[in-house]
Amino acid sequence: MTEAMAQTTNWGSLKTQVSGYVGIDTIQEQIRRKALKKGFEFNVMVVGASGLGKSTLVNSLFKAKISRRVCATEEDKTPIIPKTVQIKSISHVIEEKSVKLKLTVTDTPGFGDHINNENCWLPIIEYINDQYEKYLCEEISVNRKRYIPDTRVHCCLYFIAPTGHRLKPLDIEFMSRLDKCVNIVPIIAKADTLTLEERTAFKKKIKEDLEKNGISVYPMKQHDEDEEDMVVNSNLRDKMPFAVVGSDKIYQVNGKPTLGRRTNWGLIEVENKVHCEFAHLRDMLIRTHMQDLKDVTDSAHYESFRRERLKGREKAVNGMEESRC
Repeated sequence: MTEAMAQTTNWGSLKTQVSGYVGIDTIQEQIRRKALKKGFEFNVMVVGASGLGKSTLVNSLFKAKISRRVCATEEDKTPIIPKTVQIKSISHVIEEKSVKLKLTVTDTPGFGDHINNENCWLPIIEYINDQYEKYLCEEISVNRKRYIPDTRVHCCLYFIAPTGHRLKPLDIEFMSRLDKCVNIVPIIAKADTLTLEERTAFKKKIKEDLEKNGISVYPMKQHDEDEEDMVVNSNLRDKMPFAVVGSDKIYQVNGKPTLGRRTNWGLIEVENKVHCEFAHLRDMLIRTHMQDLKDVTDSAHYESFRRERLKGREKAVNGMEESRC
């Protein structure tokens, strides 16, 4: 971190020794206290065909009943496939050790569930860009709010069916169209349906398809800030796509409550890294890279949208002025 700062800001040549205690080290605590009062926001989108366990996985990640399907009314739970892709969001405030997080989960029922899935990604792209547009309008407003509500999608979990073959054309089309506007994290759903050998071979094929089609998934190499980031993120990239198993049922294992799936041949422990890669996904999303996902959304995806929108407005204004002349 220090080396990166010295290289990018030339701070290394500005070092001056102080003769006594000043209290600069308390800045970190000041920021922490202010951030805790304000709370944090995180917006995640789940995309994939019906039956891949999207709701269950989200509940498993945050150990709470937060998915849209769990919170839906009896009328909304009717298993009718919508004629077009729908966008449905639900927000919760969850708290752990005095840290409050406003979590918004956006589901996309209807995606990939039809015979003809042509352009089924368009409502999703439109929704993501709408959130950027809302943020931009608030940001450039004359009387903007002190804290701008952040509804931008910070992460898109893309669920891949455990076929054991290669990515479907729909998978490739979706990710190639959205990788420039949102952080995509591909995951192999219901990985317990694959043997370890099948899982390894499937992951290799998926990586080949991603590279062949020029699809960038999170974390992207160009956003590694220093050697430490390169090592950590390279390790994550090697593990992707995460082969996960989700469950919101708790069993007792050696006297400890454990999330798991009971099968005829034993218990699949969701958080056991030997059984699946759920723990790697959870650690990245929540414990190590949540803030980075938000930073990349702001500095890369949103900035690209903002730049294009402002350029468009500038051209429109210049065109009007020329027409007047």
